[in-house]
Amino acid sequence: MVVARLAVTVLVTWIVLVVMLLAPSVLPVRWHYYIYSPASVGLWFLAVLVVPVVVCVLKWPWIRWGRR
Repeated sequence: MVVARLAVTVLVTWIVLVVMLLAPSVLPVRWHYYIYSPASVGLWFLAVLVVPVVVCVLKWPWIRWGRR
């Protein structure tokens, strides 16, 4: 059960990060270069690798023991 909650935590974190990446696409086209610059996409990719670990550390009691 721990592995399932861990997988759900990571998947939900990735879904949130993807939505945050796609959300600015509704802004005017002239802003896309600044929002989707190589630096910001690189930082987003770094966040995809680091943020799930941080979320798992913060949510570890729930992952380990469930609803307590």
